[in-house]
Amino acid sequence: MQLHIRHETFYRYGEPVKRSVQNLRLTPRRDPIQRAISWNLAAPGRYRSQVDAYGNIVHLLTLDGPHREIRIVVTGVVETEDHAGASLPDEGKISPLAFLAETPLTRPDEAIVGFARPKLQGGGELRDKLLGLAEAVCEEVRYEKGATDVHESASRAFARGAGVCQDHSHIYIACCRSAGIPARYVSGYFYTGRDGEIASHAWVDVWTGREQGWMSVDVTHRTPTDGRHCRLAVGRDYLDACPVRGVRRGGGAEEMQVAVSIAASAQQ
Repeated sequence: MQLHIRHETFYRYGEPVKRSVQNLRLTPRRDPIQRAISWNLAAPGRYRSQVDAYGNIVHLLTLDGPHREIRIVVTGVVETEDHAGASLPDEGKISPLAFLAETPLTRPDEAIVGFARPKLQGGGELRDKLLGLAEAVCEEVRYEKGATDVHESASRAFARGAGVCQDHSHIYIACCRSAGIPARYVSGYFYTGRDGEIASHAWVDVWTGREQGWMSVDVTHRTPTDGRHCRLAVGRDYLDACPVRGVRRGGGAEEMQVAVSIAASAQQ
């Protein structure tokens, strides 16, 4: 499938900002199941690219002069693998065991450990248990737009019983790690086929062993990923993989607007 993507992030500040530094994870990963046919990043200031420890393409954007707004736009075409459940090999840059480590956003509490244990232990195929866990997480934590913010931990979202794809992913990761299964957060885009629906998305890669590699699970949609998913970045949690993250000096109050559109053809 070819996905035609446009993603705009706009910051407006109440007072002049003296200096801004932004980490942009807005370029599709070079994974075997996708390739960028074309991709363009437009932003003010100066920026340079690098590949981080997780294999993500990161642009470091720096604005040194006073400014009251920043507009960052990426556009491009990505070809994705249509086969649902296609596995990903170990990239070799960092051990899958690194994704067993707890983070503040994915630390399991007793409630999550008790919830996960019967679903991941015992006999049966690991793949079936992982898909069953996605079903269980969504049954326990209903999707509710605006229920949480980006700093919400897995335990708090689980206790609330409501959240968005980020929360589903954090809870799922906490469950897997509590059972000794490496899991990592994925940020990217999802093509719904319908105008007006949220196109930015998050899901999870689960390590299933050297022979199988990483299994990618869209927890919110309770299914393996497929050609509708475009991968931007992976990490231990949202903070490692979020599309835009930075710091600034000055600026006062901040307003951020994000608009993402995806089509399956240039005509759309």
